[in-house]
Amino acid sequence: MAKVIAVANQKGGVGKTTSSVNLAASLAVLEKQVLLIDADPQGNATSGLGFNLSELQGRTIYECLAGEKSIKEVMLPTEIAGLSLCPSDINLVGAEVELIEMDNREMVLSKLINEVRDMFDYIIIDCSPSLGLITVNSLTAADSVIIPVQCQYYALEGLGKLLATIKLIQRRLNTALQIEGFLLTMFDSRVSLSHQVEEEVRGRFQDMVFSTVVNQNIRLAEAPSYGKPAILYDASCKGASDYMAVAGEIVNRNR
Repeated sequence: MAKVIAVANQKGGVGKTTSSVNLAASLAVLEKQVLLIDADPQGNATSGLGFNLSELQGRTIYECLAGEKSIKEVMLPTEIAGLSLCPSDINLVGAEVELIEMDNREMVLSKLINEVRDMFDYIIIDCSPSLGLITVNSLTAADSVIIPVQCQYYALEGLGKLLATIKLIQRRLNTALQIEGFLLTMFDSRVSLSHQVEEEVRGRFQDMVFSTVVNQNIRLAEAPSYGKPAILYDASCKGASDYMAVAGEIVNRNR
């Protein structure tokens, strides 16, 4: 039975999709069966795994949320054994409007995921950079949430609103939802600001912060333009090893 982990932060540019893609890939390399659900209309996780958004032809998470297809019908195999993708494209924008009209609108994704839970060890959801209805669906469907926090100015900006949303969902929709951890991204050991942000985040959230930090890394930044996770693009790069370490932390936490 899969553990469902949402990767969420409504603040853009924090490494959310990079984390989703590379954690999913790293977990698969650790011989876990993994499904990555791209729940972001930008479709960056989909293109980051080498798929052309214009060629998906009605086989995306949008069709699933609209009740036209099951996740099994749209899942795609990837270059990494054990990693499957439920893709997304810009049509997902329309799902926000369509979901409003549905009964139990916050539970639609949860019901879809329940149909494939027994096929995987982990299901990773790359949430959109907003706190809209699709993100609420993702958090309602999840067992836990990873919150990426970039080691730059305004790192904690917006976190209060996200945490308030998580608490609301815990009270009303998903009492089992937990915070898997805060993941420090874009860390630059040469810059004092990175160390200051790390100290502040660890001081505030303590054991809820992953031990591993994800370092700024040019190979990690280049990988999506080649449609590959870092572990395939350059397995020796620091970014790939950082995400392998985070994946190891996740597996150890969930033994």
